[in-house]
Amino acid sequence: MNAKSYWIATALVAGTYLMTGAMDLAHAPPMADGMARLGYPPYVMSLLGVWKILGAAALLAPGLPRVKEWAYAGITFNLTGAAFSHVVSGDPAANVAVPLVLLGLAAISWALRPQSRRLAGAVPAGGVPSGIPAAARGA
Repeated sequence: MNAKSYWIATALVAGTYLMTGAMDLAHAPPMADGMARLGYPPYVMSLLGVWKILGAAALLAPGLPRVKEWAYAGITFNLTGAAFSHVVSGDPAANVAVPLVLLGLAAISWALRPQSRRLAGAVPAGGVPSGIPAAARGA
């Protein structure tokens, strides 16, 4: 069940990031209008588009656990920034909720990622870092 849930959450996040990244790079009118309404200059779309596509690729690629950690961090920064931007611009609650829901999916993807996609020494699902000797853990 965890592997299936991981891949569903990861596919939704990566797919959304690939699609919106391409739309950012193309300066698609819906994206350009939204960015202008939030007060961002058009060149920000180019930067975000590249980062989104690279982040999605990092999530989907095999291995590269350190790169994946950075991708998840970047996704977190992007989505919390998006939600905050919608709040301060006075957008409706639905516009704030969308990035937060996607953030929830990213958190599920991160929490359920298989061992092969985790950084060595990172905290496993059981909550005890694998790099700590048993004596130091009180075991």
